[in-house]
Amino acid sequence: MPFRKEPPFTHGTVPGSAIVLVNLGTPDEPTRKAVRRYLKQFLSDPRVVEIPARVWWFILHLFILPFRSGQSAAKYRTIWTKEGSPLKVHTAKQAALLDKTLLERGHEGVKVVMAMRYGSPSLPEVLDRLKEAHVERIVVLPAYPQYSGTTTASVWDAVYQHFARVRNVPELRLVKHYHDHEGYINALREQVESYWEAHGRGQKLVMSFHGVPKRTLLLGDPYFCECHKTARLLAAALGMGADEYIVTFQSRFGKAEWLQPYTAPTVQALAREGLQRIDVICPGFTSDCLETLEEINMEVRHDFEAAGGKEYHYIPCLNESPAWITGLAEIAEQHLIGWPTILTPAQKAAQRRDIQVGAQHAAQLGAEAH
Repeated sequence: MPFRKEPPFTHGTVPGSAIVLVNLGTPDEPTRKAVRRYLKQFLSDPRVVEIPARVWWFILHLFILPFRSGQSAAKYRTIWTKEGSPLKVHTAKQAALLDKTLLERGHEGVKVVMAMRYGSPSLPEVLDRLKEAHVERIVVLPAYPQYSGTTTASVWDAVYQHFARVRNVPELRLVKHYHDHEGYINALREQVESYWEAHGRGQKLVMSFHGVPKRTLLLGDPYFCECHKTARLLAAALGMGADEYIVTFQSRFGKAEWLQPYTAPTVQALAREGLQRIDVICPGFTSDCLETLEEINMEVRHDFEAAGGKEYHYIPCLNESPAWITGLAEIAEQHLIGWPTILTPAQKAAQRRDIQVGAQHAAQLGAEAH
């Protein structure tokens, strides 16, 4: 397998640092064709579906894509905005605000960019652009607070596969999780408290996380445990007792058993038990998306009300809340330690001298200027 051609390099160029904020992805448009393209890439990932490839190929192409593409496109149309897909819009704004915040905190040598694991802008495309900009230090920061082999590890696969064909690989730091990070928990607490201050408080707080097959837990995936730790820490920060909240899992797909309890049946049971109002938050999603805006705020809302519930309150994701951008900056800074992102005037002067000396020495050795 040939290595890819290296971009032109000029001796004396200051090597840069970057943070790549990676989210799951979204179709480019809420159309059947665009959704089919997105789902094909997403559901072809062996990290997402652990079924023998040949068997899954027939299931995917003969049954799932022909029918699910149109259904999903209709759902996407209910949440699509003038700016585009909510997930992509929020992730782009988070990246821009994180870039601004890090600069304000003195990190002059760091660039923050957004990438998607599936769809655009693709992770390989973004990594290529950073290499062309002579970025030699990269922090890959997934938008998944809780680690799972189905999400975070898939991002690692994409990074490793991309750089397997690169001759001069940059220094990489991969953020595994931040499910219990103080900045993340504090941002969630502020999100809930500010909502309660404006809308009052329900009888039960439902913390709904994205589901994964139960077998992943039995095979050693820590996702289930990390979701429960996030919930416990958030409840403690809110001063809630164990009977005031419940952890559930949404977005079940297929006939296999997934992590339980499932969100929709749980809220239906709460309504039948006589609860008139519940509040629902999705701590595992840092940006509102199809799973929160359509599934949770529309479908599950209908399930609760149809079962007799009166007031269903969805608490939005962290999105661009100031507390979350601060938390993101704190998480990023932990992974930037040791890199020259904050320099004193004396250090900057020394860096310029070193670069000049290096360029002169390279010229003496016959290096060509570009």
